[in-house]
Amino acid sequence: MAKQLDLIAELREDSGKGSSRRLRRNGKVPAIIYGAGREPRALTFEHNALLRAVENESFFSSVLSVQVGENVRKSILKDIQIHPAKKQILHLDLQRIVEDEKIKMTVPFHFLGEDVAPGVKVGGGIVSHLRTEVEVSCFPGDLPEYLEVDVADLDLDQLLHLSDVKLPEGVELTDLIAEPPRDDAIVSIHVPRAAVEEDDLEAEAEGEDAEEGSAEGDTDVDGGDSSDESKSDSDGSSSQ
Repeated sequence: MAKQLDLIAELREDSGKGSSRRLRRNGKVPAIIYGAGREPRALTFEHNALLRAVENESFFSSVLSVQVGENVRKSILKDIQIHPAKKQILHLDLQRIVEDEKIKMTVPFHFLGEDVAPGVKVGGGIVSHLRTEVEVSCFPGDLPEYLEVDVADLDLDQLLHLSDVKLPEGVELTDLIAEPPRDDAIVSIHVPRAAVEEDDLEAEAEGEDAEEGSAEGDTDVDGGDSSDESKSDSDGSSSQ
């Protein structure tokens, strides 16, 4: 089950780009919270406190307890905007939740047993993560912080799909309950491309060496025939 993280926010009355820029200059992060049949409300968070929270992977897949004054509202993160060049959070979108309504949330995969998988340990392959996260549907109390994917039995050139993931009770993958279901591959083990190309080059070089050896043998035979013919001609001339 996902953790519950506590955040402290303040209500804000002003809005617009100018207001948001002023808040950011003062070490605040503008945000909005909506859902659960109530009007959206504009909030602000302390940037440094929020920055520490987002450094934890579980922040993105946990139930957040947002305290505004005396009130606490449980919510989940729906969107976060981060500056492309600076270590700065620009904006948050939060969705209020209620315990008896299902939510959809993206949670990460945690891959286990990679170092002991036969495809790696015996076959010399590498593990390739084709999906690193997935959207789940569940009640808030069943929300997992992450989903484990065990690849300890995976051999070379084998795949695991979404349908191979063991799910906690009450949790569904939205891809699998879609119409039609989307059972994507999520992890594989394969030989590195560079190694395959190197093997191909070695095989090609060996083939060229074999052809050259064969060509030299043919030349020696022809040379022998030519010498014999010359000797025969010489013998014939002498007898005449």
